[in-house]
Amino acid sequence: MLVIPKVQGLALKLNNPQIVLESIPTAKPLTVRGNNVVVLPHKLTEVWALRKLGINAPSPIMHYYDWKGKFEPYKHQRNTADFLTVHNKCLVLNEIGTGKTQSALWAADYLMEIGLVKKCLILSPLSTLERVWSDAIFMNFIDRRATVLYGSAERRRKLLKIPSDYYIINHDGFQVIQDELTDFDLVIVDEAAVYRTPSTNRFKLFRKWLNKNPDVRLWLMTGTPTPNDPTDAWTLAKMVENPHVAKTYTAFKEATMMKIGQWKWLPRPESVELVKHVLQPAVRYTRDECFDLPSTVYQTRQVKLTKNQEQHYKSMLRSFVTEVQAEGKITAVNEAVKMQKLVQISCGVAYGDDGRNIELDASPRVNVVKDIIDEAGGKVIVFVPLTGTLHMLNKELSKHYTTGVVNGDVSAKARNDIFYNFQETEDPRVLIAHPATMAHGLTLTAASTVVWYGPINSNEQYTQANGRVERIGKRHTANVIHIEATQLEYRMYERLKNKQALQGVLLDLIQEMGE
Repeated sequence: MLVIPKVQGLALKLNNPQIVLESIPTAKPLTVRGNNVVVLPHKLTEVWALRKLGINAPSPIMHYYDWKGKFEPYKHQRNTADFLTVHNKCLVLNEIGTGKTQSALWAADYLMEIGLVKKCLILSPLSTLERVWSDAIFMNFIDRRATVLYGSAERRRKLLKIPSDYYIINHDGFQVIQDELTDFDLVIVDEAAVYRTPSTNRFKLFRKWLNKNPDVRLWLMTGTPTPNDPTDAWTLAKMVENPHVAKTYTAFKEATMMKIGQWKWLPRPESVELVKHVLQPAVRYTRDECFDLPSTVYQTRQVKLTKNQEQHYKSMLRSFVTEVQAEGKITAVNEAVKMQKLVQISCGVAYGDDGRNIELDASPRVNVVKDIIDEAGGKVIVFVPLTGTLHMLNKELSKHYTTGVVNGDVSAKARNDIFYNFQETEDPRVLIAHPATMAHGLTLTAASTVVWYGPINSNEQYTQANGRVERIGKRHTANVIHIEATQLEYRMYERLKNKQALQGVLLDLIQEMGE
């Protein structure tokens, strides 16, 4: 197969050219230097037709798209975008941290360029609406407009009337205004595994919407399609209309699981292959397969403060503003203390003047941690720079996962036992640790995902803690995820990531508020 970029054409030398000539009206026979070839336009319509015939022609995006944005795509991102453009309904199963968001946006942008897509709907977790999807569109596609549908149902409906290329909404928000979500050519579903349970309203309502919009392109994205057991694959396979999946959930469960006793079910040995068979068409890249990825990939998950947190945060911030305005300056030590107090509130446990812990509702932040753990699939390290918060978080996470807790109160022997079990055995799955406990030379490469529950004031501790998951002499990418709820946390993370001093972060913020 020869790609002819100048005329956007394909030339194929085939043993049986008649099949192509009869199937594709735009295909023409041609003799070149004594060789009989078939030539045809290199467009998506022709590529789709060739692939149906078993001829793996490349998507036009690989040759005629300029890959907009600040960064060049990695090879696996190009291949993922190629895959998406030639499949109307499919799955992207690339692992967390491999850049599947950008791949999907490139593919969508290309389809918009050639007129096949006019409006795209993006469904995502609440934590990725702004910092991931909206930011990615704003920073890389200056000629595209994105509208985030958030707030009350009435507000979402008003925002929906704004002319845009992309409309971004969280999964639960979709249920609120789904009847108004019409005339979309493409739907991208981020963290599609949230629809894995067929008995939930979330799945039932979305499937109902898909039935009303049968021609819509649907790209389902998740790094963990079966987080619990093989039956999680059934809903995903039904949504991409895989013809080989069982008609009912019950039949699929019986095919992939075997009943042990009255209540217990275990996966059948053949379930792995069956799941692979029904989760098609799909593309899958692991982090270790993406050889050109940087050693560390950073992500941000945005959360909202609860009303209780917001009240305490604003009150304390106002008192700092008043203090700085009265004194006209702030010392480095005092600024660090004040930053820590604000971070404490954001994380859910503040320390009163009497030394007691004051617990604040931080459920949105905790829920995002759970989402990340589920998305990561394997082992995860959660760094919590505050002791009170660390214990609160462990109390919540241990309800769902096996956890190990390491802070200054844990003895050296107990600490070493926890580190060994995390690295060498199945449990614990989640390590909740104070970053100060991460000594030089400590290896925790069983995890490749690091979550920062809140920022710290030390560049050294931040760098050292992240370094525990790096493999010396082996290709390995660490996925570092920052959880933030405030502008202060955002600025602290940016300085930590860029190895800049944190002095002046709070002062700059206070001064901007006074302007």
